[in-house]
Formats: sequence, C-alpha cells, structure tokens
Amino acid sequence: MPQRPLNSLLGGLCLLALCTGWLVPARAVRAGEVQPSLEVMAGQMIMTGFRGSGEAPNSEEMQLLLQDIRAGRIGGVILFEPDYLTQKPRNIFSVSQTAALAAMLQTEARTPLFVGVDQEGGKVRRFKEKHGIAPTPSAAALGKGMPESTRKEALRLGKALRAAGINLNFAPCLDVNRNPNSPAIGALDRSFSPDPKKVAAHGKAFAQGLSAAGVIPCYKHFPGHGSARGDSHLGLTDISSVWSPQELEPYRRILPQTPPAMIMPGHIVHRDKGGDLPASLSPEIVSGMLRGDLGWQGVVVSDDLQMQAVEGRYSMEEAVRLAVLAGTDILLFGNNLRHDPKQGRKAHAALLDLARQGRIPEARIRESYDRIMALKCAAGLL
Repeated sequence: MPQRPLNSLLGGLCLLALCTGWLVPARAVRAGEVQPSLEVMAGQMIMTGFRGSGEAPNSEEMQLLLQDIRAGRIGGVILFEPDYLTQKPRNIFSVSQTAALAAMLQTEARTPLFVGVDQEGGKVRRFKEKHGIAPTPSAAALGKGMPESTRKEALRLGKALRAAGINLNFAPCLDVNRNPNSPAIGALDRSFSPDPKKVAAHGKAFAQGLSAAGVIPCYKHFPGHGSARGDSHLGLTDISSVWSPQELEPYRRILPQTPPAMIMPGHIVHRDKGGDLPASLSPEIVSGMLRGDLGWQGVVVSDDLQMQAVEGRYSMEEAVRLAVLAGTDILLFGNNLRHDPKQGRKAHAALLDLARQGRIPEARIRESYDRIMALKCAAGLL
C-alpha cells in the first residue's frame, strides 16, 4: 500500500478536530447549523480571478467580488499581473498594495481565503522587481545547483509573498524536462531537470522553503507536462505517444513527506491512461493514478478551466461536472484569458445546480470541502 502523505495525516488531525467540535473555524458555517450547508461547501470549491487592485473598492467589479466573498460563494482568489486581455495593470502594483488588497478580501470572508499567485521564478512570475519582490531564478537554473540553494531561494521568495498577503503559490513544477522544446515547459525553463530524481530533490526543497515561510506550495502539472509538444493554454495537448512513467517519479518521491500542499493536474490528454479527457477532468488519472496509485488524499486543484484545452471543448457546466466527478476539489477560473465579473457566482451556481439535480452527489461535494478545510487548518489559515 502507498504511504499516506504527511499532508493527509496533518489534514486528518485538523479534520478530526473540526468534526469533533474541538476546532470550529469562525463563520465557517451558518449560525445554528450542525453541518455546513451545500452552498457553503460548494463555495469553498470555487477559486477565481478578478480585475481590481483594492484601491477602488466601490467599483462595480470589486463590489461583485466582495458580495461573493461575504456570501461564501468563493473560497479563494488568484492574482494576475498584467491583465491578459488588456495588457493593463490588474491586481498587483506593490507589495504593500497587494497586502492591503488581500487583507480587505480576508476581512470579508466567512472562512479564510486561499490567495494564490503563479510565482515560479524565471519567466513565470506575477511580482516583478518594480513591485518590490526580487527575481527568483528559473527552475532550470535552480536545478543546476544544490537543493539546499533551491530551498533558500524558495524561503526568501515565500517570505516576500507572505508579506504581500499571498498564502498559496502555484509552484513548483514537477514536470520532467523530456522535451526541451516543449512550448509550455522546457522552452520557458520551468522544469528543474531532465532527471526525475533531480526534479524530485529540487521540487521538494522548493516546497519546503515556501512552506517554512507560511505559503502553501502546489505541485504541477500531473501526470507530467514536460514531454508535451503543444501548449494547453492554446488547445488540446496530447501526450499519449511521448509521456513516460518516469514523469511520475517526482511525485512518488515527494508526496509521502510533503508539507501541506495542493496538486494541479494538467489539461493534457493521455489516451492510454485517461481516455479522451484532459487529465484534470479524468477520473482514471485524478482518482485512479493520483489518489489510488500514489495514495494522495489531499487537495487537487484544477488548472485554469478557461484555457482552450477545456473551454474549447466543454461548456462551463460540463467542465465543472467532469472535474468534480474526476476527484478535483478546487475549480480554478483565472478569469483572465476570458473575463466575466460574475464568473465566481456563475461557477458556484453551476456547481449547486449539478448537485441539486443529482448529477454530482452531495457526498462528493462534502469530500472536497473536508479536504479543503483540512488543508486550510494544516497550513495555519484557520
């Protein structure tokens, strides 16, 4: 049997405390309720992006976001810089401004929010020097050194992110650099190494550094994007003929001893493993390979469900249904590749409708809610 990850053990203790009444997060459930409502549980599963820096809280979009947070329709937000569609400033102007924005959002939340960002280092970073955070070397550069140096870099980065109000970083990538020309990974220096053992060593060190600073790491892109020839931001990416079982090795080595973390499956298709569905929507990959074969019982977060690999093939409702039935816990809508100020409440309504129609079992919603709350507890957010 696979060893249970440390994350699931810590989360289990927190969840036990929640269930026995020893620890009840403030405003996590409505007054008088013994158990959280379906609306509350579904809200924790929604994570969305938005336009706004917090400096104009009375703008229409910020008011819609604050309404959704107060109502418990979303459990987390993701920050971007710049806005993809307009190429204008979006969420981040400085460390102090971002910290004030995060604090304002947290004040309105029933349960503390995940406040996430993509800050891998190298070319993939939302905070730049002009915002007050020094650059971190790319994964490819870090992979040429010692894991201890990677841990120190991640610790420095984590402290800077925490000062900006960030508690979740969508990093590190555990993709093995099997194709140096892969447009989404190798060509952007997002992989630590072509050697799975080195990827595991540096990925573990990066996660430890973030965690020591109070930032939750997120491993991506399961089951491995490093051999892909296409970019799932732009369309369907099929790895069936190029993927290798070695791409699971970093996960096998890291997960039994990981700090509290998330895992993000990629929008990549492996027809022999997950049929025609992207990994993020495939029960064979999420519930089978990741949860079954590797024993991961922690939180699984989707990649952006507005990327063309998903949105180009499925309606929002169908993507939500497939992702949740596959075993995904958090439905991420970057709201950046396509923008809708009401994206959070629409996703929440879609999830509720699917549950009320019986197309997603309520027990499945509760599973995700329990995992999310356990992670928030284990990471010190509650």
